[in-house]
Amino acid sequence: MISEDGYIVTNNHVIEGASEIEILLSDGTTRDATLVGTDPATDIAVLSIADASGISVASWGDSDAMEPGAWTIAIGSPFGLGGTVTVGVLSATSRVIGAGPYDAFLQTDASINSGNSGGPLFNGSGEVIGVNTAIFSPGGGNVGIGFAVPSGMAQDVVRQLIDTGSVERGFIGVSLQGLDEVLARALGLEDTEGAIVTAVETGGPAEDAGIEEGDVILSVDGESAEDPREVSRLVAALTPGSEVPVSVFRDGEQIDISLTLAERNPGREQAGSPTPTDDGELMGLSVSPVPELVRRNLGLEEGEAVMVRNVQPGGAAADAGLTQGDVIFSAAGEDIGAAEDLSAAWAEARDADRPLLLQVNRGGNTLFIAVELTQEAESD
Repeated sequence: MISEDGYIVTNNHVIEGASEIEILLSDGTTRDATLVGTDPATDIAVLSIADASGISVASWGDSDAMEPGAWTIAIGSPFGLGGTVTVGVLSATSRVIGAGPYDAFLQTDASINSGNSGGPLFNGSGEVIGVNTAIFSPGGGNVGIGFAVPSGMAQDVVRQLIDTGSVERGFIGVSLQGLDEVLARALGLEDTEGAIVTAVETGGPAEDAGIEEGDVILSVDGESAEDPREVSRLVAALTPGSEVPVSVFRDGEQIDISLTLAERNPGREQAGSPTPTDDGELMGLSVSPVPELVRRNLGLEEGEAVMVRNVQPGGAAADAGLTQGDVIFSAAGEDIGAAEDLSAAWAEARDADRPLLLQVNRGGNTLFIAVELTQEAESD
């Protein structure tokens, strides 16, 4: 519980689809809870109980202050064994596992298993620095790799859910691509930090502000953007309607642009926010619609094919050889027009215990790639 008012934080996947929700206390009694709001994009949900008496309130800590090697403490109910405490160190920060558009997980080797979902991850001072969310495991059990939504992200989401029941995120209306060393040199950049604009939405905030295809976004609101996902997180954290400075690199020089944010809605593709293709067990791949310029070059209509935006190292997609920028035409012989189509094809292949055959265009050449499950990143 995070307040004396009876607000409780958990994961969206824990309560998703529930018709009734009860809170089980350590003394074995239960109390009815109501759903305040959910944010599937970060897998956070907020519940409320009318009677909060006798329940301790946990204080938020500063996840940004945590460094690898610091002690972490996880509490939860693994495999239904309530009140379980495990201890480990923080293994990494800002970890991307392909679970959603705003991946920036804390990674810990404190034992996290199925049933730990929604439980707190504490620092050594007993402050909540994360919400336990996922594990990475070949067999569904703890192997010392667990993930938590950092408190810096969770707090803002929780506040908005309590205040309004939903989460507002900024939107600028561009599609982005990461930079490699060759592309950076071709553009005249000294390093690979930033994200190149591959398409600009007509009538969107970016177009209105003068951002163009080929621009490289270097920073948003004064914060450096290391890659497309960082652009996504920076933009999403800002309030729609606010005016923010955006620095771009164009024709050999840095240009500062003032941009008024719109609101991102769930059906809209946001800059650097590829749509996950997986439902539960991850393929290690995220995609988005094919940018207009690429569609024209390939002779595609809008809604035909999807483009690979991110490939998680060590995942099934990476093992199969898929790379950023690949354009996926079909899966198992069926046309792919959206991330949901690819997700459904992947789930069907998994259920049938067979590889998923993809038809891909890479650099103007068509090839076939078979993706086979090798290991799983699972919600716990």
